[in-house]
Amino acid sequence: MPNRLANETSPYLRQHADNPVDWYPWGSEAFERARAEQKPILLSVGYSSCHWCHVMAHESFENPAIADLMNRYFINVKVDREERPDVDAVYMAAVQAISGQGGWPMTVFLTPEGEPFYAGTYFPPEDAHGRPGFPRVLQFLAEKWQTDRDRILESARGLTEHLRAAAARAAGHGDGIAPATLARAVEQFAEVFDTAWGGFGMAPKFPSPSNLEFLLAHFAANPGAETGQAAAAMALHTLRGMATGGMYDQVGGGFARYSVDEAWIVPHFEKMLYDNAQLARVYLHGYQLTGDGGFARVVHETLEFLLREMQDPAGGFYAALDADSEGIEGKYYLWTPAEVEQVLGADAPLAMAWYGVTPDGNFRDPHHPELTGRSVLTARPDIEDLERRFGLSQDDILDRIEEIQERLFYARQERVPPGLDDKVLTDWNGLALAAFAEAARVLEEPAYAMAATRLAEFLRASVWRDGVLYHTWKAGEARVPGMLEDYTYLGLGLVELYKTTGELAWLDWARELWEATLARFRDPETGTFFDTASDAEQLIVRQRSFFDAATPSGNGAAALLGLWLGRYYGPAEWERVVDDVVAAVADHLLRAVTGFGTILQAMEFALAPHREIVIVGDAAARAPFEGVLAARYLPFTVVAPTADAEGLPLFEGREPAGRALAYVCENMACMAPAESPAELERQLGPAPAFA
Repeated sequence: MPNRLANETSPYLRQHADNPVDWYPWGSEAFERARAEQKPILLSVGYSSCHWCHVMAHESFENPAIADLMNRYFINVKVDREERPDVDAVYMAAVQAISGQGGWPMTVFLTPEGEPFYAGTYFPPEDAHGRPGFPRVLQFLAEKWQTDRDRILESARGLTEHLRAAAARAAGHGDGIAPATLARAVEQFAEVFDTAWGGFGMAPKFPSPSNLEFLLAHFAANPGAETGQAAAAMALHTLRGMATGGMYDQVGGGFARYSVDEAWIVPHFEKMLYDNAQLARVYLHGYQLTGDGGFARVVHETLEFLLREMQDPAGGFYAALDADSEGIEGKYYLWTPAEVEQVLGADAPLAMAWYGVTPDGNFRDPHHPELTGRSVLTARPDIEDLERRFGLSQDDILDRIEEIQERLFYARQERVPPGLDDKVLTDWNGLALAAFAEAARVLEEPAYAMAATRLAEFLRASVWRDGVLYHTWKAGEARVPGMLEDYTYLGLGLVELYKTTGELAWLDWARELWEATLARFRDPETGTFFDTASDAEQLIVRQRSFFDAATPSGNGAAALLGLWLGRYYGPAEWERVVDDVVAAVADHLLRAVTGFGTILQAMEFALAPHREIVIVGDAAARAPFEGVLAARYLPFTVVAPTADAEGLPLFEGREPAGRALAYVCENMACMAPAESPAELERQLGPAPAFA
């Protein structure tokens, strides 16, 4: 008989609806029962595209004997971390405090008051690999709860106080917002940079788009400095390494979540909306900086993947594609030589040489050792060798590969696809909004502008009610009051949509979101921002996020949004938010730079000259001027297109004159208006050169 999760909208929770475990969703009902029966709570947190979450579900949660132990001794609560990132953040901090590491599935044991006393991640069904079996853990903790409860409660109270103290971050001691701090940050990145393949640190290797954005922005601000050139070199080398490896889907476009090796070859195959939205923008900026058509191709293919496979008919974008297909990790994406030959016939040898398909394969699955000889496709051929072997010119090879890619794509479409998590998350859709809006402008692609506008209209109609933003939407139902990242990511996306469309209503909505953020999330004592609103459900700790995860930190995103809207609308105090955010991490910034890419971007923005470019005229007349700007990487320039010069302080005195004009301004003091795109080019001066 299905448990309570059958009534949930989260695909991840519904995956567990037929478990023999008596699951509760997160909520008061579970805690009330725990208090009434004086039982501890077993909190299990995961997400639908998490491979090891599936493994633990099959091994333990579908096992009647293990489920019986869980039901007998615990009140069991299942949480989708993507639906409740606030719950996940609180208890992930506990897992890290207890075990020194984190990850999913996350398993935390709580008192009936929600205070954690024991935690871990994946537990096998029996003792193995140095980990205690899950039944052993359950029986041990159940016995301790009965025989040594006072000590458990005391330990839980102590851990909770530790978590609260850690969350109450006071301003640290550091250099703050200074050019020297940013230059030193670049030097710190260089110390952990992989000069062979790009990226930072050892395997597993994550794409870290916030860090790449900072490095590109640092170059734009310091093109003649040694650190500026070094920053661009690291970012661009990383972009090329990722684009040619197997973490990038060489057939269908889009990125997997991370690479298990240092060379970006073998991915953890799930595809997340947040990665693809952020990486599309980084590659777009790489294209603006270099003119490299390969970067533009990655942007196109990634956004086309999202439109094709991740878009809800209503206009929003889904959360994720699973790593598994037919219960086997990566099955959808892997190829054997025989499969390539079956699809391509005489073209198979060229395809296998281009994509690195070999009889031995480059992928091993410890759960399915019988499946050998399978390859993740890469794109790192020796072109000169291929010219000799196949008697073709480079142009002929590239033309053939384009046709081969299409044939492989359609053949792969016949396979059983990975599972889809079709919930729509507001924060991740804010990232997607920014990507589609900016790509429309830079690549002059009207379809992307249409997708961005449709997405914003969908979000306004579905998750924005009475001045409150909601976090998740599925099948017509919005749930969970929005968190800091929902407000800030969507606000930043709306800024990009305004730059693309010139529709001031989108910027005004961003302002509404920002004013709600200041009123409901800001700590009046420190000036920093909590993850949850003042009127949200009270968890045991009210967290603040400064450290980037796979997405920008909430406080970093807030600092960026305050800077943008302060420069558009005028209030200097909005820009000064960045000072409070940076002060809170000043003592940590240079000790862990790879975790602060978003705040480092905000610091670059705060130091950047106040430069504004107003383009007045109807949309068709503005287009040639906007094309000049789109060809340049201008990360912190206020671009303000308008048909009527109404609604913003920087429009004053710049009314339409019957033709399009462009005003290049600094601190609101403008040059004579540019009457042609060529004049605008002259006023902007030469674009920064990357040596």
